Amino acid sequence: MEAKEEGEMVVKPLMQRERGSSSPSSLWMVVASTAIAVFGSFEFGISVGYSSPSQSGIMHDLNLSLPQYSLFGSILTIGAMIGAILSGRIADLIGRRCAMAVSDILCIIGWVSIFLTKDIMWLDLGRLSVGCGIGLLSYVVPVYIAEITPKNLRGGFAAVNQLMICCGGSLAYLLGTVLTWRILAIIGTFPCFLQLLGLIFIPESPRWLAMVGKDHEFEAGLKRLRGEHSDVSQEAEEIMEFTVSLQKLPQSGMLDLFQKKYLHAVIVGVGLMVLQQFGGVNAICFYASEIFVSAGFSSGDTGMIAMAAVQIPMTTLGVLLMDRSGRRPLLMISAAGTCIGCFLVGISFMLKGHEFSKELNTVLAMAGILTYTGSFSLGMGGIPWVIMSEIFPLNMKGTAGSLVTLVSWVGSWIISYTFNFLMMWSSAGTFFIFASICGLTVLFVERLVPETKGRTLEEIQASMSLILQ
Repeated sequence: MEAKEEGEMVVKPLMQRERGSSSPSSLWMVVASTAIAVFGSFEFGISVGYSSPSQSGIMHDLNLSLPQYSLFGSILTIGAMIGAILSGRIADLIGRRCAMAVSDILCIIGWVSIFLTKDIMWLDLGRLSVGCGIGLLSYVVPVYIAEITPKNLRGGFAAVNQLMICCGGSLAYLLGTVLTWRILAIIGTFPCFLQLLGLIFIPESPRWLAMVGKDHEFEAGLKRLRGEHSDVSQEAEEIMEFTVSLQKLPQSGMLDLFQKKYLHAVIVGVGLMVLQQFGGVNAICFYASEIFVSAGFSSGDTGMIAMAAVQIPMTTLGVLLMDRSGRRPLLMISAAGTCIGCFLVGISFMLKGHEFSKELNTVLAMAGILTYTGSFSLGMGGIPWVIMSEIFPLNMKGTAGSLVTLVSWVGSWIISYTFNFLMMWSSAGTFFIFASICGLTVLFVERLVPETKGRTLEEIQASMSLILQ
């Protein structure tokens, strides 16, 4: 009861006080800071999308077998696991901006290694380094955006993270049809250099500055983000009040996450990442070209161009709807759409096995992949990362963020490495399994995921800790 009363003392003043929203004219620094941060998301997309259009070229030039290329494709996720394990601690120790800079350097080293490689060892080491970089980026970018934006705009701004991932992946698909894999590797360094330059000019997260006791920098950073003529005293007071209450708590460790007051947030964060990955997204992203060929297309280029054409407008729609419809409705619609998409692809492969019309097989495969891609881009791609950045309090955010990001990349590695072998076992069965998991996601969201639209981070985190008290 005592813990519950302390939590209520924090959350009630936050819910009772109304905070003014920033005017459009004062948001230019938030927009600029978000734009710099999502260069990391663009890098993420290019890195994930790289292996699909590059597969035939790399296998031919370096004489790789299918298992060797499967290792190359999936080793990105092994590096991302390493980055994920360290992401929360690095971001808490050196700040959000410096963490992004570290990830950029890792990615640049990796891409240069891939570009120069003449054997499989340096190819895999380069991919591993890129993976470490994007594992760190996948945590710090959504967290930074969530911590700098006003509550009424946070969802839309945070969803730009997924939009830029889609743009990066789409660019990799499109350029991969006309450029060699070595040139595509050099293009992968461009977002990193642009972000490194931009980080010089944007402010650090005010919430992180408050957490580490840099009070003067905290107020100055908040003023830069809200506008020189904005009154930030009430917002600053709320952030400081919540931060002080959290600093009274003992230093958090991984086992502390499983205390009753954090359990709901952990179940939501981890559960969404497990369902997102085991729904098959990285299998489709990494091996889209081969899926289309297996389904009966003469090449994968047409299908990948169609995927790129669907991803960007659907993700843009998700960004526009995020702060209007809320997180939960978009998640459930998105998960239902991915279920239908996987089911259609499974039917396509099942009919192929029974020697039905080739035209029907290819139409079903194309319709299924595009339905999956569009639906995933609408919500399941970005919203789990938005929610992850919202539900954990500052004292647990580093540890929890590392856990959630690690779970995401472990799932990604399992799916990306085993997918080619699953397809050899049963192409139809593989996609029916993905469809079942996507259907389960709808139930999970309906029962367990809270709506966070229009609430401050402090309100969300305090209320989450009270649910199981």
